[in-house]
Amino acid sequence: MDASDLRAEVRAWLATNWDPERSLFDWRGILADAGWGCPSWPTAWWGRGLSATLASIVEAEISGFGAVGATPGQGVTLAGATIVQHGSDDVKARYLRRAQTGEDRWCQLFSEPGSGSDLAGLTTRAERDGDEWVITGQKVWNTSAHKASMGILVARTDIDVPKHKGITFFLINMLQPGVDARPLKAMNGYASFNEVFFNEARVAHRDIVGAVGEGWRVAQSTLAAERTLPSTRPVSSSKGDLRGRCHDEARAETEEYFSTYKWYPQRAGRADLTISQAQARASNDDPIVRQRLADLFALNSAARWTSQRARDARMAGKPPGSEGSIGKLVGSEISRRAASLHAQIAGPDAMLNGPDSPLDGLVAEILVSQPGQSIAGGTDEIQHNIIGDRTLGLPREPSVDVDVAFREVRTNSRAR
Repeated sequence: MDASDLRAEVRAWLATNWDPERSLFDWRGILADAGWGCPSWPTAWWGRGLSATLASIVEAEISGFGAVGATPGQGVTLAGATIVQHGSDDVKARYLRRAQTGEDRWCQLFSEPGSGSDLAGLTTRAERDGDEWVITGQKVWNTSAHKASMGILVARTDIDVPKHKGITFFLINMLQPGVDARPLKAMNGYASFNEVFFNEARVAHRDIVGAVGEGWRVAQSTLAAERTLPSTRPVSSSKGDLRGRCHDEARAETEEYFSTYKWYPQRAGRADLTISQAQARASNDDPIVRQRLADLFALNSAARWTSQRARDARMAGKPPGSEGSIGKLVGSEISRRAASLHAQIAGPDAMLNGPDSPLDGLVAEILVSQPGQSIAGGTDEIQHNIIGDRTLGLPREPSVDVDVAFREVRTNSRAR
């Protein structure tokens, strides 16, 4: 479809259907049924089958018209994207529209306290009981799990095969008995993450995504989508001071959603504040500070160009490459350099909180938030392995546990 024709079609549809006095839920349903909420999804599943380039045009037209866009959150970006790619028709029919309308709030249940970066070493068990699976185990670092009604979960269904082959991908009801989500307060004072305990929680067999034992392959799609998400988690709901019930409800939704991620810019290092801080504290003439500012600016520019290449590749319909891992690594390096530079500029005051401290305590928040940048979405070490293996063709790291039954693998959280 020609871009100009698409713009005209979207504008005409909005002129007929947009009513700012509708409820947000009703509007999202109309948007989904027309295929404009997630236009890159297939036409059979509340989409338009558009390329990434054309889908971005739709999003821009909705925003420019003054209407409200798709629901923010993991329901569309992670759960929905994975279900579109791997889910059965029955799973798609039951969950994809609800993801667009926001009827379900989703969380991701991958990491475990005993496995570290070795996701395939997970020990949460799923055992078949008729038409259901019984889930027992623990997950951790689960953003907004205490607010979620649904979760995407990987659990072990077979311990007699190698670890990558005995994993299955489930969609689990978070509101049932046997699921306990406990918020974790980080050292920066925020409690965005959770630890989640499963004590004989249940999942219907039809709520498996992909086939039994193929969860590792399915999870890779989720992780690839996660690496493309910006660290500041922008949302596409209502902006500005537009009026009407739909906008009011969208602004409230956006404020509540983004409150979980309000410290994410600090996790990314706040390189954007380094120059102004150097000027404010009269260290901008220090030759070492100036050199570090220039280095950070150059690295930021290179990261922006890499990100643009990745976006252009996706919009051209090319399969994902290593750009996500490269971008993740560069983002970690930027966050470390920026945090270190903030500390150098502020000196001992960088450790202070309160109204009399640098940026009212924001610099201190940067220093204690930044380490998370190198962990979230796959550690830097994992990204190095992905790039070496898939892009550079280097030999894989030696491993003693990939070709043996998982029951023979020694783990931190499971007795032999």
